[in-house]
Order: sequence, then C-alpha cells, then structure tokens
Amino acid sequence: MQQNEPLPTAQQTASPPLERKIGLLQATAINMIDMVGIGPFVVLSVVADIMHGPWFLYAWLAGAFLSAIDAMVWSQLGATYPQAGGSYNFLKEGFGPKWGQLMSFLFVWQTLIQAPLVIASAAIGFSQYFSYLLPLSFIESKIVSGSVIVLIFILLYRKIDTIGKISVLLWIGVLATMIWIIGGGFVQGNFAAPLLHINDGLTLNHAFVTAIGLASVKTVYSYLGYYNVCHLGGEIKAPQKNIPRSMFISIAGITVLYVCMNVSVASVMPLAQIQHSKFVVSEFIQIIAGSRWATVATVLILWVAFASVFSATLGYSRIPYAAAVDGAFFPIFAKLHPTKKFPYVATLVLCCVAFVFSLLFKLKEVIDAILAMRILIQFMGQSVALLLLMKQKGKKHFGWRMPLYPLPVLLALAMWAFIFVSTGRNMMMGGLTVITLGIIAFLLKAKKQRTWPFASTLTKQNEQHD
Repeated sequence: MQQNEPLPTAQQTASPPLERKIGLLQATAINMIDMVGIGPFVVLSVVADIMHGPWFLYAWLAGAFLSAIDAMVWSQLGATYPQAGGSYNFLKEGFGPKWGQLMSFLFVWQTLIQAPLVIASAAIGFSQYFSYLLPLSFIESKIVSGSVIVLIFILLYRKIDTIGKISVLLWIGVLATMIWIIGGGFVQGNFAAPLLHINDGLTLNHAFVTAIGLASVKTVYSYLGYYNVCHLGGEIKAPQKNIPRSMFISIAGITVLYVCMNVSVASVMPLAQIQHSKFVVSEFIQIIAGSRWATVATVLILWVAFASVFSATLGYSRIPYAAAVDGAFFPIFAKLHPTKKFPYVATLVLCCVAFVFSLLFKLKEVIDAILAMRILIQFMGQSVALLLLMKQKGKKHFGWRMPLYPLPVLLALAMWAFIFVSTGRNMMMGGLTVITLGIIAFLLKAKKQRTWPFASTLTKQNEQHD
C-alpha cells in the first residue's frame, strides 16, 4: 500500500463493494447537472433585486470564489477517503474515534432532513417554471412536483454505469440550454454593456456588504453540487485524480456559464424588468426570438431542473448507506440491490421524504434553510476535520494536497461563517435547533447501545453493582 493511501475502513472491508465505473467525464457531468438546476433561473431575478444595481454580477463571482476555495477542502478529503458517503467519512476520520461518532451522526441526521429539502426544492422549482407553459393551480403544481420525484426514483433504479450514461445525456441538455441563452444575448443584445457598467453607482459601504451577503446566499445555492462526486467516492475510477479534477472543471465551467448567462440577459432586458420577473429567462427568449421559442426555452429549463433532481438524489442516497454499512445507522440502509448493485433502500427513503416535502413547502422557504442547516456541521465541520487530520497524520497521508495550505481552509471557514450569518436569525436558530435535536438523539442512541460517551460510565456502574 502506498504511503499516502488511507487504511481500509470497516465500510470498505465489511460491505458488498460498490463498483468503480464512473470516469472523469461522467463525474463532471454528475457535478454540473447537480449545480445547474432550477436555481440560476429562479434566483437570477432575486439576486438582481437584492443588489439594486448592475453590480449584481459580483454576487455570482463571490459564489464562484467560495465554491473554488471550498472545493480544495473537498478535494483533499475526497481524494484521500474515496468512499460512499463523502462528508460522513471526512467527519468521522477527522474528529477521531470519540467526537467523530457525534459529528458523523449529526451529518447523517441533518442529511435526512436537508437532502430531501434539496431534492424537493428542485422539484418545486420545476413545477413553478412549468406554470409558464401551463398555468397551474396549487394542487396541480404539487402533483407536478411530486411526479418529478417519482420519475427520478424510477430512473435511478438501475446499475451505476447506466446512470452514468443518463447523466451525460442530461448534461448535454444542460449545456445546450445555457449556450443558447448566452448566444442569444451575444447576437442580439449589447453583450459588453453590463460588464462596462458593472461599477456604475457602486459604493463600497456597509449596505453593499450586507447586500452581497444576502445575495451570495442565493448564488451559493446555485453553485451547490460541485462536491457531489465525493458522495459517490466508492464508484469513481482513479479517485485521487478524478475527484479533484471533476470539481474544479465543474466550478470553472459553471462560473463561465452563470456569468455569461447573467450578462446575456442584462444585455437585452432592463434591470427593473429582471428584478420583478418570475420567468426571467423565458421572457428574455421571448424578447429576442418570440413566444414559440420562449416555450422551447422553458422546456429546456425544465430539462435542466429535472437533471439536477436526478443528480442530487443519486449523490445523497449514498450517505445513509455509508453510515449504515459503518454500523452508525439503521442496518436496512446498508442493503444493495442484488443485481443492480445500488443502495435501493436509501434511495427509496430519500425519495419518499422528498415527495412529502414537495407537497408541504414553497421554494422560497427552503433555499435559506438548506444552507443554514448544512454550514456548521458539513462545510465548516469538515474544514476543521481537515485541519485536525493534517496535524495528526501529516501531508504524506493525503492523496491530493491543496496549494498554500492552510490559507484556503481558513478562508473557507471565514466565508461560510459570513454566509451563515447572512441567512438571517430565524434560519440560524433553525439550523442550531436541528443540531441540538441531533445531539439529543445521538446521546439517547449511545446510552442504549452503551457506546461513547456512556461506555466507560456504564462499565463502572456495572462493576460497582457486581
């Protein structure tokens, strides 16, 4: 075994092996279709409204910068621990045999809530944009969003190599849609104007910092998914190379597409119209090509939204599976399909919960909640885990090493803290409440199973009783 390779874990030695059949192209496609969901089409107008000026492009660049810095943390951990479950393994390894139990449990705990919320948000966004084609009542929109999740489960019920091919097909649709939108503004609009006037009226003051914080909550939501490949670590070919490469390629590609799409729209539509539009991209296409092509564009946007739900569900289903295989979650989640070799129980449960959430919530209610719930345990937690691992094991332990360590880790921690505060007091309290309930659930589980932190106490009590 090479010096920089981690020792096999219980997950690797005691479980039926997942098959490594996803290459760089498929891994990049899975990341990118997760990133480009309904988010950029829905929040484009929201970001413009929050920023109140042509400098709204800075919020998209801020989201890209945070994603690139955070991807360094994911790359170093993902390349070193290429197993199903991603952050579950990172937290468990980084915080050690005691506190790692708590942190990894809290991650799975919050995943059972936030993962279905992510899936549901994409499905709800799908139904919201579908109403451009056919106005829907409240009940009809819920039928559409629920049906999307059912169809996703049907598509995921197959072998991983087939899923990789489906991902590439969906990815082609995503790229074609974005290129068409960008090309339309380039040909028929004043494409350079939004960039030339990006600083018009800009004042670097507290109001601008506050606005970019609020807007970045929305743009970061649109970039989420660059790490999806880490959740599929046990199915990635040559993970030490392909996991980091797929993330950085995805972020670079998506940043170009997002910025160019915003510039393209702003080169044709006045800022006031962008700020108040519910179907900003469809209206943009209608202006440059007519209502018939606007309908075609809306169908393609729905394709993109559907692809995002597909990719997110695929990645998240591996998290409870990984925890169950490791003995830290309900054993039924560790089951693989006997012939298709994928965690079908975990996939089914997440789809069922997401189906319920899609019926209960509205899109604007879940975007901030998703980030607030994930930042402390997942994003900031695994950054701390990386610092601990580097101190304990040294540089040679890692399959990939970030440049300028530890600066990117410290920057990621500072930026995630800023985003967490920007979600608002209610969302912060909601995230802390979920963590508190998770700690209570962990303690109850640990006491029942006589594991840390109750193992030594219970042993002493039994010895005194004897």
